[in-house]
Amino acid sequence: MTETLNGAASDAVTVHNFSEKISEQVVHFHVMKLSGGFFLWVGSTPVLSNLAVSMSSKFDSMPLSTLVMGDPSNTAASSLAQRLAKRTKKQVFVSYSIPMTDSSLGLLVENRIKKELELHPEHF
Repeated sequence: MTETLNGAASDAVTVHNFSEKISEQVVHFHVMKLSGGFFLWVGSTPVLSNLAVSMSSKFDSMPLSTLVMGDPSNTAASSLAQRLAKRTKKQVFVSYSIPMTDSSLGLLVENRIKKELELHPEHF
């Protein structure tokens, strides 16, 4: 969907939601496609406990990533944002609100995101 603003075409923000039971826990995903990037929230409860942003840099092959808000000792959001920015070549905002009780849960969640990227690239 494209909107015209002051004579210039711009992409409208679109929203895509999906959920899946992963390791006996229901995980919800919320994607907002933005112009030149996307926001991804991942969580089991409706909480925005952190926010990270990552984007490519012409000075380094690995995208830059920083935590905008949240506990700096929890690097899950920044790491995921960085990997998604590298994969999509877009600016990525990530909020990751899943307790790390199971070490394999993070990998399973990321695999589910990759699957959704392959199935529905238009939402990212």
